[in-house]
Amino acid sequence: MKVALGCDHAGFPLKRGIRETIEKLGHAVVDIGTFSEEAVDFPDITRNVGEKIQSGEAERGILVCGSGIGACIAANKMRGVYASVCHDTYSAAQGVLHDSMNVLCLGGRVIGPELARALVVAFLEARYVGDDPGGERLARRVAKIKSMER
Repeated sequence: MKVALGCDHAGFPLKRGIRETIEKLGHAVVDIGTFSEEAVDFPDITRNVGEKIQSGEAERGILVCGSGIGACIAANKMRGVYASVCHDTYSAAQGVLHDSMNVLCLGGRVIGPELARALVVAFLEARYVGDDPGGERLARRVAKIKSMER
């Protein structure tokens, strides 16, 4: 799978470890930046990650800003982008399994590198089960979410 990875200056310290984790799991990284700790605006990075999801160039995205919240708010403004801040592994996996989340948002000033790695693993190893037999209830809920975009 291709994973778009983007961060602002506050998320930059976690970026290398996150990238290494994605690659260790066998996935390709589409690196959106930033490439230093020089200040950048998270909405610009978020837009670029969201566009990779929208175009199909990436199937999932990971965004890291100071709290994860700003990037999450911005990402959810984009059609077809379903983002959530997750600072526990249950939510990082469950958001994909039941809600078809495709962007994980992390707070670079909230969590450390080991938790970031664990969250990335939980997020990338999970798959949406709403299309599986017995997943009709989940699929119905996701369809309602998608109808809200229109």
